[in-house]
Amino acid sequence: MKKQVAFEEAMKSLEAVVGKLEAGDVPLEESIRLFEEGMSLSGICQRRLDEADRKIELLLRKPEGVAVESEDESDILGSEGRAGG
Repeated sequence: MKKQVAFEEAMKSLEAVVGKLEAGDVPLEESIRLFEEGMSLSGICQRRLDEADRKIELLLRKPEGVAVESEDESDILGSEGRAGG
């Protein structure tokens, strides 16, 4: 199973990729590879932000921001949304 990359880690890597591309001193093949890597990292960041947005929306709909989640919500809330978790 592939390790899930943290948002901050992906964002830091994306910033490094963008910096290299903006410098303009890498060969074409390396630029293409960096662009592909950047697109992948951008997708990871977007997914993490979407997940956080869904968690916040669910928590805002619950009294006091905490409740026992249904089966549908358990995959969205994960361990952070569980009581005592």
